[in-house]
Amino acid sequence: MKDFREYLPTLPLPGRFALCGGLAAAFVGAVAGLIVGLHVHPATAWFAVFELGFPAGILGALAGGVVGCVVAAVAAVARRFR
Repeated sequence: MKDFREYLPTLPLPGRFALCGGLAAAFVGAVAGLIVGLHVHPATAWFAVFELGFPAGILGALAGGVVGCVVAAVAAVARRFR
């Protein structure tokens, strides 16, 4: 965990947001996949974890990257007009 906390500030802002968004969305998607998989067919529940967690992680990383770009642009404009 210490390595991750040291690595995160070295990333550019959009990359930082993309990484955090992807990890958070993948975790939520994996938990949702586990719940759905256990409800539908318990023997294949672990496949549902990946079926929902992986696409959620990709979408979370894309959304996080877009948000990071917007935040970086707003910060650049705010610095310019100070």
